[in-house]
Amino acid sequence: MISDIFTKGPHPMRKDSRTRLIGLQTGILAAALSMSLAGCISIGSEPPPSLLTLTPTTLAPAGVGTSGRMSGAILVGDLEAPAKLSVLRVPVQIDDANIAYLKDAFWVEQPSRLFRRLLGETIRTQSGRLVVDSNEVAAPPKDSVRGTLREFGYDARSQSVIVRFDAVRTGAGENVQTRRFESIVPGITAEAGPVGDALNRAANDVAGQVAEWIG
Repeated sequence: MISDIFTKGPHPMRKDSRTRLIGLQTGILAAALSMSLAGCISIGSEPPPSLLTLTPTTLAPAGVGTSGRMSGAILVGDLEAPAKLSVLRVPVQIDDANIAYLKDAFWVEQPSRLFRRLLGETIRTQSGRLVVDSNEVAAPPKDSVRGTLREFGYDARSQSVIVRFDAVRTGAGENVQTRRFESIVPGITAEAGPVGDALNRAANDVAGQVAEWIG
């Protein structure tokens, strides 16, 4: 009976039995703790030395904002991307049929999301327009730009970085325009640092082209 084991007075078990029980309980607790941590910590895998991101070459000064009617705003919508770009790695085009991923090159976030924010900031800075970069607004503006990030990586054959974006702009009256934008930075060493820097420059170039197109 349970009442025969746990009593208010001295434990009826012998001292060595209590020691073995405590040791067993400690072992079970340690095993449970290690199992719970296993889902949070990857043992034996080292984190990358750094993470890549995109930084606008021009930023609106702090304290400066834009305002206006929603009818004059522009929405920067979610961007599509192929499977090779839907990861946190930098793809390397080896030949027409094969790709790999660049060693030690990891994005802090998926490239399509990083480029979307860069595009919104560039349009806001260059055009001065009210930019909405969220799909959660109650009445989104009719003028919008979306698209597909086709290329955002390194080409081993030409030793160059390529950013290619197919933009789709929808305006008032259901008028739709499409245009492809591209930026290529040649002569880049296949290393995380140089490739990351070149991708940032190429992404800013493409974003600037899109902002100029939108006007």
